[in-house]
Amino acid sequence: MLRLGVCIMPDRPFREAAARWRRAEELGFAHAWTYDHITFGGIPDGPWYDAVTTLASAAAVTERIRLGTLVATPNFRHPVPFAQEVMSLDDVSEGRFILGYGAGSYGPDAGVLGYGEDGKGWTPQERGARYRESVEILDQLLSAGTEGRTRTTYRGTYYSALDARMEPGCVQRPRVPFGLAATGPLGLRTVVEHAQMWIADDTLAGRDGEITEDVTWAALEKVTKKLDAALEREGRDPATLPRLLLSGRSPLRTMDSKARFDEVSARVESLGFTDFVVHYPRESGTYATPAHVLDEIAPANA
Repeated sequence: MLRLGVCIMPDRPFREAAARWRRAEELGFAHAWTYDHITFGGIPDGPWYDAVTTLASAAAVTERIRLGTLVATPNFRHPVPFAQEVMSLDDVSEGRFILGYGAGSYGPDAGVLGYGEDGKGWTPQERGARYRESVEILDQLLSAGTEGRTRTTYRGTYYSALDARMEPGCVQRPRVPFGLAATGPLGLRTVVEHAQMWIADDTLAGRDGEITEDVTWAALEKVTKKLDAALEREGRDPATLPRLLLSGRSPLRTMDSKARFDEVSARVESLGFTDFVVHYPRESGTYATPAHVLDEIAPANA
């Protein structure tokens, strides 16, 4: 059965947003996520808060629902201090945290720190290589605390850790689960080697400028087959890896109505996805959808 989650964007003060996180738990959603950006291109104006602080606050007002980043990236996060934040989130949530992590893309986050030759971000090749290396070092750092190891030394092309102390380690052992986003050969190899969940989103087709519903489904089917092939090449059973799809700004229009949600989610499940995430409705602008649909699709009301 498809597990349902909700993405709650950090676009309002937590004294207001807290009710949304509590509501997600009350409605029976399996997990709740937030975006990890400095600047989000989808909502370029208005308030925007930090993901780590938001999730720590969400952990304090909930008890059961799993919490995660959808997704963090190396665009503005060095793996050593970020690993400590992840370990701390696993602690304050009492083992409910999932690290959603991806390579990032060319956009506001990629350029805000002035990286790259043009000051607008790394090349796709460098971004992919940094992603793989940062996953490797995060894996080692966050696994510290097991078998008596509390320190990590790692020397890479882009990142290093010199006797980095990570104590007491994660609540979840050997570390927090990794939900890794990837579609290319190098990224999928990283998924096969390190992920406890694979993450995709339904705007895959739009990256090539095609935005029809048929092309969206074709793109999702194609990338799931690529993942299956990558897993099989490495001797990993494709059926053992959970798969999450984030539904957002695509032609699928998942949250237009309960009937539309049922239609889309059934097809999502038929493609082998185990988890499906929708956005918490906004009143206007990006992700604006009828508020009542969230209640109608909620597991608690099924």
